[in-house]
Amino acid sequence: MNILNLLNGAASNIALTSNERPAVTYKQLRENVVELAEQLNSFGLGRGDRVAIAISNSPEMITVFLATTIAATACPLNPKYKQEEFAFYYEDTQAKALIILPDGNNNALAACSEAMKVITVKTRESGALYFELQTAHQPREVEQATENDIAMILHTSGTTSRPKRVPIRHRNLIASATNFVNAYSLTANDKTLLVMPLFHIHGLVGCMLSTFASGGTVICPPGFNALEFWKLVETFKPTWYSAAPTMHQMVLARASRNSEIIQANQFRFIRSSSAPLPPVILEQIEATLHAPVVQSYSMTEAAHLMTTNPLPPKTRKPGSVGYGFGVDVGIMDDNGNLLPTGSLGEVVVKGANVIDGYENNPQANATAFVSGWFRTGDQGFLDEEGYLSLTGRLKELINRGGEKISPLEVDDVLLRHPAVSEALAFAVPHKTLGEDIHAAVVLKSLTEEKELHSHCSQMLAEFKVPAKFHILEELPRGATGKLQRLNMSKLLKIE
Repeated sequence: MNILNLLNGAASNIALTSNERPAVTYKQLRENVVELAEQLNSFGLGRGDRVAIAISNSPEMITVFLATTIAATACPLNPKYKQEEFAFYYEDTQAKALIILPDGNNNALAACSEAMKVITVKTRESGALYFELQTAHQPREVEQATENDIAMILHTSGTTSRPKRVPIRHRNLIASATNFVNAYSLTANDKTLLVMPLFHIHGLVGCMLSTFASGGTVICPPGFNALEFWKLVETFKPTWYSAAPTMHQMVLARASRNSEIIQANQFRFIRSSSAPLPPVILEQIEATLHAPVVQSYSMTEAAHLMTTNPLPPKTRKPGSVGYGFGVDVGIMDDNGNLLPTGSLGEVVVKGANVIDGYENNPQANATAFVSGWFRTGDQGFLDEEGYLSLTGRLKELINRGGEKISPLEVDDVLLRHPAVSEALAFAVPHKTLGEDIHAAVVLKSLTEEKELHSHCSQMLAEFKVPAKFHILEELPRGATGKLQRLNMSKLLKIE
């Protein structure tokens, strides 16, 4: 068994569509994926071989990714990386080949070693894809991956240290996609608008594989463009979409001028993951888009989905990320003991979707995997009904003279000020307190630092009120859209 088993939609149903290429049925997709996988075998690539892919969001990327996981191990990379970044990931994964589109990718190509094969994706008149390899090669036996084979290698974000390799097996992906289908009652009638990048677990599993597992349709535009979002909704009529909070805020900002499209094409649900969604933003999305927003909790190490709020009529709890679907969730203390309901501690999970461990990193594994549980690095608590609330990344909590502050709480308060469109609270060094709290904000109308301080003072204990507010044009984000909370004091050169 491998993820080819997830492509189980009816033969004539549309599996994949785009505003740039003709629609592809499940029959066409399965046949093309198998053909491409066999081509990779003919190029001398097979199970266990790492193959880098540097292709932007597109039906080509999806088809190539699936084929690579079936024949070998896919290493999907951000096509916007610099040459040095490509070189690092090639070496780190021991990539034997690179797959690119005909227009190439100069940085990806320049980083290739002489030993790496460069494979180009071409399109036949029928619309089916095929591979082209110019260099000599020794074929391997045609053989598909098994459930225990590593389907893909991703990396942790690595904002504070060298990124860790996350080997995700076919069985992990199948378990996660199945949990996702059950969590949101996905069916063949569902269509998702894929806006997350396909070098990220959210896009690969939370949008693409889960939809294929339901027999539904993936709508795949060339990446996320807030200006095009509502045109795509009008054209393709998706029933749901999943995105990071940053994207939701950009969609929301353009909603007022697209009220007719919203009224005519209401989503069955909207999902938020990859970062905390401030409760005030959730409230605004639901009020504007007239669809339930389900907050969820996911990680690369769990092949994406861990917990989620359920869909109506079941209870959704604002501020909570819901409960586990096919995943056990607990709270652990520093010594590896599970804590009782209501206790604050580190969130731990276990399930068939969770990886066996990081690759070639015994030190990280000894810390992160304890008694069958994966330690997430997040702090939170479970209520009596099993709903999880997160209070922040353990390493992001601000320790101000012994007082622990959750920056998420401060973010939410600032976002409730009418002049603030984005907010990010963060720690800065302090000579006597150890750490103090500052906040960066992006404004949508004029206000002063004094007013922001007063607003926070009315809703927060004094020790939680930021000592200083930095008014910025935009908040710094990583490649996957995550806010750079831990790096803010360095980025703003605060000493």
